Amino acid sequence: MSKSTDTAAFENIGACVFDAYGTLFDVHSAVGALAKAVGPQHAQLSSTWRTRQLEYTWLHSLMSDHQDFWTLTSNALHVSLRELKLDSASLHQPLMDAYLKLDAFAEVASVLKVLKSAGMKTAILSNGTPKMIDAAVSNADIAKYIDKQLSVESVGIYKPDSTVYQLAVDELDVAAAEIAFMSSNAWDAAGAAHFGFNVAWVNRYSQPSEALPGSPAAMLSSLAELPALLGIC
Repeated sequence: MSKSTDTAAFENIGACVFDAYGTLFDVHSAVGALAKAVGPQHAQLSSTWRTRQLEYTWLHSLMSDHQDFWTLTSNALHVSLRELKLDSASLHQPLMDAYLKLDAFAEVASVLKVLKSAGMKTAILSNGTPKMIDAAVSNADIAKYIDKQLSVESVGIYKPDSTVYQLAVDELDVAAAEIAFMSSNAWDAAGAAHFGFNVAWVNRYSQPSEALPGSPAAMLSSLAELPALLGIC
């Protein structure tokens, strides 16, 4: 946990809200599951696909042309396969199928169980479609620990638009100042902090902080550090 952690920000938390992709679920496990079929460019494909997927959410939001995350994920994969000169005809559908079966990070289930045992409200707030979130949650067998699964499809725009974060406030009936929000994506952590959440940036890969409005109150190396941050033993 970072020495700059503002522990006071997490003293009166009424709900824990989690980003899905990269935070609860390993987005690189889709390509990882098919690494042999993809070949030596599998790591590059995974990185390129993820970057383009996120870029498309921001660009579509700026263009006021909303398309759901499944569509953007598919489009991003098509272009990424083409960019790397990989066989889209044989790889595209298996990779999309694998995206519905992403691995949860090792600590996720145990941490969520601790939070629920302590009586904490929990939710997922994701760019993913309801179908995508359902599939990932079911595959990880964590539905019993999640009170709400919230998708941007309810508001028709992607993070970090403030209406997405407001969705958690409205659906959980908890003030923004009493919500702890966890994301591994630095831009999402910044957006949520700018909105008014108490944010713990789950910096799994020791990335530099972004020069964006909104500063996380804590930086964690994994979600395993979250219960202690909340004072839950």
